Amino acid sequence: MEKIDLKRELKHLYLPSSKQVVAIDVPAMSFLMVDGQGDPNTSQSYADAVEVLFALSYAIKFSIKKGPLAIDYGVMPLEGLWWADDMSDFTTGDRSGWQWTMMIMQPHFVTREMFDEAVSAVGKKKEPVALPGVRLETFAEGAAAQIMHIGPFSEEGPVIERVHDFIERSGRECAGKHHEIYLTDIRKADPAKWKTVIRQPMG
Repeated sequence: MEKIDLKRELKHLYLPSSKQVVAIDVPAMSFLMVDGQGDPNTSQSYADAVEVLFALSYAIKFSIKKGPLAIDYGVMPLEGLWWADDMSDFTTGDRSGWQWTMMIMQPHFVTREMFDEAVSAVGKKKEPVALPGVRLETFAEGAAAQIMHIGPFSEEGPVIERVHDFIERSGRECAGKHHEIYLTDIRKADPAKWKTVIRQPMG
């Protein structure tokens, strides 16, 4: 059985330095995605979205491991695109207007047929309420700046400002949605050790 380490292969995208902001070029990749709105700390729809993304990702992983491809790989981390109609919502603390797309990257060999089979299998077994809203989609960010933030989400502000300052100093401008990649299981780890990739596309 072939084993692949996607995080290692894509280290420049998923394991950046926490010391300095770097410019990267993000290729088109395949993701399971769910859209929603509301405070991620209190919104049931957010919890439902995260649950179904992992359920489908593991269903796809195990079907590939047992199938003709016989490839074993680790499920990739949860990621989120964040925005708001009124961007002041991000600074005032009003999270009810936050909009998001939560997603998990899938290996290039995951097909539409594999996705459909996983949706059917998960639906029969668990019937997650967010299942009808999941899609398999190619997403390309292109040029972006990113850095690793270590610590609780509440302390991201200065790190995000560093990313934006880097983009401005580079003669570019922010383009696209604020992107975060969650590398730590926050249910188990000390918030001071949480690792989050902060990424901002630039034009």
